[in-house]
Amino acid sequence: MSKVILVTGSNSGIGFELVRLLAQKGHTVYLASRNEAAGQKAQAELKSDGVDVKFVQLDITDIASIEAAKKTIEEAEGRLDVLVNNAGAAFMEQDQNATTVSLSVIRQAFEPNFFGLVQTTTTFLPLIRASPQAVIVTVSTDMASNTIQSKSSYLHVVAYNTSKAAANSYTIALAHELRKEGIKVNAVTPGFTSSKLNGFREGGKTLRDGAEILLPWALLDKDGPTGLFINEKGEEMPW
Repeated sequence: MSKVILVTGSNSGIGFELVRLLAQKGHTVYLASRNEAAGQKAQAELKSDGVDVKFVQLDITDIASIEAAKKTIEEAEGRLDVLVNNAGAAFMEQDQNATTVSLSVIRQAFEPNFFGLVQTTTTFLPLIRASPQAVIVTVSTDMASNTIQSKSSYLHVVAYNTSKAAANSYTIALAHELRKEGIKVNAVTPGFTSSKLNGFREGGKTLRDGAEILLPWALLDKDGPTGLFINEKGEEMPW
């Protein structure tokens, strides 16, 4: 069955490559971008490669933008089968040490990574509930695992990590609440991927490889698992 899929923050990076992969499988995919010109450019790039996707302007930190995007998809499709909460920001260039981090940096990180994710999910929930086999994916990170962080002396990036850990916590609650409706909700980390988020740090996997890790979780069927935190090997991770 062809699915209607929305990938937030997908004009570049892993989100862009995920949109490509999903559309190549014949699904109706909405490429979403905060910046309209950037989103349309990304859509045109895919079209030049023979991949057709739809575009919707979506700033997950702006409720009016979220509501407008929901209206656009509702009028065109009547439902949303898959929501991939991919949009986010890391602010890696800022001081994120626990003893010196600025509260303004923490607030900046929480705005898209947590508050934006929550208000996007709840706004689109009526369309998700209209799907016969809906899926919600939180694109997470290894650094959102408190268990892993507690055993590591590496990458305690306070604003980013805590905002993503909060998103994980929301994902847990959402999965429990929607389980009875058959809606699958999981958090998935693509693992270390060289991307704009980390300044294209060397040694990571390619953007396409990162997207391929997310792909099966976006396309779960009605018998798939829910309430899990999954790593790049497809294994369950500690929250």
